[in-house]
Amino acid sequence: MQHSHDRILTTHVGSLPRERELADLLIAQEAGQTVDLARLDRLAEAGVQRSVRAQVDAGLDVINDGEQPRVGFQTYVGQRLRGFDAVSERLPFSDFADYPDFAQVWAKRGMVMSKVFDAPAASAEVSYSDLGPANREFDMFDGALAQVPGRYREAFMTAACPGIVCTTLGNKYYDSHEAYVRAVAREMRKEYELVHARGYVLQLDCPDLAMERHGQWQNAPLKEFQDAIAIHIDAINQACVDIPSDRIRLHVCWGNYDGPHDCDVPLADVFPIIREARVGAFSIEFANPRHQHEYAALKKMGFPKDKILIPGVIDSTVNYIEHPQVIANRILEAVDAVGDRERVIAGADCGFGTFAGWEMVAASVVWAKFAALAEGARLASRELWG
Repeated sequence: MQHSHDRILTTHVGSLPRERELADLLIAQEAGQTVDLARLDRLAEAGVQRSVRAQVDAGLDVINDGEQPRVGFQTYVGQRLRGFDAVSERLPFSDFADYPDFAQVWAKRGMVMSKVFDAPAASAEVSYSDLGPANREFDMFDGALAQVPGRYREAFMTAACPGIVCTTLGNKYYDSHEAYVRAVAREMRKEYELVHARGYVLQLDCPDLAMERHGQWQNAPLKEFQDAIAIHIDAINQACVDIPSDRIRLHVCWGNYDGPHDCDVPLADVFPIIREARVGAFSIEFANPRHQHEYAALKKMGFPKDKILIPGVIDSTVNYIEHPQVIANRILEAVDAVGDRERVIAGADCGFGTFAGWEMVAASVVWAKFAALAEGARLASRELWG
């Protein structure tokens, strides 16, 4: 994995806005409707090409395919793996329940989007028998990368971690949550190893490690939640045992929505567990108003000496375009917390197209935010390298 050897590199978390027709077809396909698969494939490929061009035009260094062919950052797993024929019944997040008028405001947005709280659920033994859809997505990405030679430093590919799959795609088959997590980890290992074999940095998307404190474990003691995510981390380590740790980065967040978030678990309560993941970098949100102060906790706990920090320095839920100097200041604060300028890569809090139809920031604003991110990194680099 590239380090910021001579300047602060830039990246993002993964999902990017989709064109409306592509989103509609993905949503329809997820709902079991008959869709034009050839048309869907063409639109997804065009979306990947558009996403790659937009990233390099904005000046990002470490890029991906924008997750264009996927209906959701983790719910795509229900389509690629067998055994997901039931329907999940998730609790609303604590802050949706605590502030019902906020939930009404959210509902009035009228977003037509993919399944989030009623995603597929495991109804039988899960199995990953066909890597064809994954390979097709990777082929699309390689084709788009071939059109921008020399304009990026590194390519990454996202994949859902076992924990977020098992908390979003409910369990109606396995005897215990741990048994479910271990089974999903065994099968997702095939996709993780394919990502590595195709030459990408693997990004594991793991919002479960923080967000599910006010999700699945909202009514449980903190220790019970911590014990659960320790199992999630161990499952990750087992699933990635044959991938070098410096080819893996892990993203953790508290949920990609502009809600109250006053029930978010503090970073200090989860990072001592998360840091046990055998990965080379941690992507953590720090830009939004609820977590800007968490650098102090990170510095106090001590960031691992052999890891890279990818701090979120732009907010993925608001249409404000951050001033480059604000971004530079955030980068400098991250470098201070880590204690090494070469082990910081500037990123975003979360994705900008988490689910098809779930896009809170206008696409043109996303690209402008990325350009501001690149400029902020240049300002910080001048300060750090002279």
